Amino acid sequence: MLLAHFNRFRDSGLFVLRIGLGVAFIIHGLPKLTGGVEVWTELGKAMGFIGVTSYPAFWGFMAGMAEFGGGILLIAGFLFRPACLVLAFNMLVAMLFHIGMGENFEQFSHAMEDGIVFVALFLIGPGKYSIDERFVIQR
Repeated sequence: MLLAHFNRFRDSGLFVLRIGLGVAFIIHGLPKLTGGVEVWTELGKAMGFIGVTSYPAFWGFMAGMAEFGGGILLIAGFLFRPACLVLAFNMLVAMLFHIGMGENFEQFSHAMEDGIVFVALFLIGPGKYSIDERFVIQR
């Protein structure tokens, strides 16, 4: 294959992807995390689209924490797969919220695309430039 020599950059590509997504999610999550109870409550109401209506402030805080903390974990490649699962779930709820509000594809596609990326990253793993990889027990 003509471009097969680029396979040697797989781990570097994963690292760049982790940094880019991580920074974006830190930036998205910080205002949600620091917004206070009113912001958390409004954000947490999105859980109603999956049938969870109790404790919206808690769920809103957790959504902000998922984005902010998940972004940090993505960059570090630490607890990478659990972080990807939490972020994928967060994006699923965001997507269902937008769909439930009657919004079109343009409004929900970003959450859908990010969710797909997080599921793919869960399957692929963080690559060799990560804390998780440093502590993997070789069999």
